[in-house]
Amino acid sequence: MRASFRLGRVAGVPVGVNWSVLVIFALIAWALAARQFPRAYPGEPVWAYVLAGLAAAVVFFVGLLAHEVAHAVVAKRNGLGVEGITLWLFGGVSELKGDAPNPGAELRIAGIGPLVSLIIGVLFGGVAVALALSGVRGLPVGALSWLAGINLLLAIFNVLPAAPLDGGRLLRAAVWKATGDRTRASVVAARAGWVLGVLLIGLGLWQFLVGAGVGGLWLVLIGWFLIGAATMEERQARLGSALHGVRVADVMTPQPQTASAEMTVGDFVDHYLFAYRHSALPLTEQGRPVGLVTLDRVRHVAADQRAGTTLAEVACRADELVLARPEEPLTDLLPRLSACADGRALVVTDGQLVGIVSPSDISRAVQRSSMRDQLAARR
Repeated sequence: MRASFRLGRVAGVPVGVNWSVLVIFALIAWALAARQFPRAYPGEPVWAYVLAGLAAAVVFFVGLLAHEVAHAVVAKRNGLGVEGITLWLFGGVSELKGDAPNPGAELRIAGIGPLVSLIIGVLFGGVAVALALSGVRGLPVGALSWLAGINLLLAIFNVLPAAPLDGGRLLRAAVWKATGDRTRASVVAARAGWVLGVLLIGLGLWQFLVGAGVGGLWLVLIGWFLIGAATMEERQARLGSALHGVRVADVMTPQPQTASAEMTVGDFVDHYLFAYRHSALPLTEQGRPVGLVTLDRVRHVAADQRAGTTLAEVACRADELVLARPEEPLTDLLPRLSACADGRALVVTDGQLVGIVSPSDISRAVQRSSMRDQLAARR
């Protein structure tokens, strides 16, 4: 999940926010200010409800950020790199470089997030109870109680044993520890995620049919997301097993043809499109990659605009490029390939372009691995 804009760094980790956060923030603030708080605490001025709703929504997302920062900090302490944290519609994502080295590290990394949410929920609940016992009533106690409840709910939901939830990671750690097989553990956790997704969809449809309305549709949306993410995780686990031990240098196309970012789309079509078989072309300046243009991107430029449109204007920008090192394990690169919609990685050494990795390169590597395993089984 790509960040739409950056907030800065927390604990040395870049933090970004996807535009979808604005949607869920607005929905939460509106639901609290316009419905829940007025019903529970009538008689307050409108501005008080709005202020309480906005404050609760902001603190909720701060709690989500704390949840993800905890994952990132523990991951770094267990030897994993962290590219960044992105808050989005369904919570947050910590972009880790590679997988946990052992089941214990997996357990620590996955478990710390729900633990932080649990602690936050208990703290808010304790403050709400203390205020109530001291005689304080109304919106302050209501907002604190809501924050306590939502963080406790977040902790409970996240420990459900199904990928891609933290509980799925905990399940994977347990199966990995018991069997010694990380791929098998990943498949078990992913299939559990698929089952949970189906159950949530069924529950959501039932709630919608009996009149729950938006709440039921929200469960359907979450279930649909879990099924898609779990399916992707199982596919990546099997792919990672097939590509174990393969380096980026083993599959990349070395010294690819490049073009200048200042070249017009018209010149590209006239002189490059039919001269080379590649469907993607890196853009470089003094050997350093600054973009990536594909046939799909060029195809969307109208014929009468090609002469005045440069490749830089239609290319995957420099800050969107997926970069890799030749010696890097291919399995570490795979999760990053979705960062740019073009699905390709540029291979660099000391900042200089030395190769490119495309989906077809990875497919050939998988085919070679499967053939190698079949030949080994026949011996």
